[in-house]
Amino acid sequence: MLSPDLLHSPRFWQLITRLGEAEILLPLALLCALAWARHADKRRAALLWMALLVLAAALTTATKVAFIGFGIGVAAINFTGISGHAMFASAIYPLLMLTLLGAGTVTRRQLALALGCALALLVAVSRVQVGAHSWSEVAAGVLVGGAVTALVLALAETGHSVLRPLVPALFLAWMALTPLHLQASSTHSLVTRLALGLSGHVQPYTRTEMLRLRAQNS
Repeated sequence: MLSPDLLHSPRFWQLITRLGEAEILLPLALLCALAWARHADKRRAALLWMALLVLAAALTTATKVAFIGFGIGVAAINFTGISGHAMFASAIYPLLMLTLLGAGTVTRRQLALALGCALALLVAVSRVQVGAHSWSEVAAGVLVGGAVTALVLALAETGHSVLRPLVPALFLAWMALTPLHLQASSTHSLVTRLALGLSGHVQPYTRTEMLRLRAQNS
């Protein structure tokens, strides 16, 4: 159980939030999908997962571009775009944990999925704790990412894959080292440049501007 002191530690939440970065999660998802693709009965699951991840990422990016470039948001619920960290965490961690820990009984499979979901939710909460997103934005991210996971589980075979010992070791090493040593994500700046390029605006729309306009109109 997490201690109250830890839950109030900014450093803890900064570390947790890094676990939702695309630069950290997408290589893990690709490695996991490649492990699935080694088995003929799981190739459909691997392809479906990657396709759904692309769609989810495109939707997430579109909502961010819509707000940053064109000011399209929902001030009433403090929504400026789907949280990418929450989306990727919810779309990847449950299936990742299922692959690594889901061998054996149905109960073990369920526990692996539960662990992945819990980690995804922790990442989602971290986005609010570090001031990056509102609750509506992380909820949207969890819903979109959760839909990816649910569709893969419902439409394709995702039973446990026999992994070579090197694969779990690579997973663990990547998860342990990258949050501490990988350069901070530049995704937001790339999306901002894309949004400004598409809209032709010089300055991005901001949450502060959206909420100020709502206050003036209320």
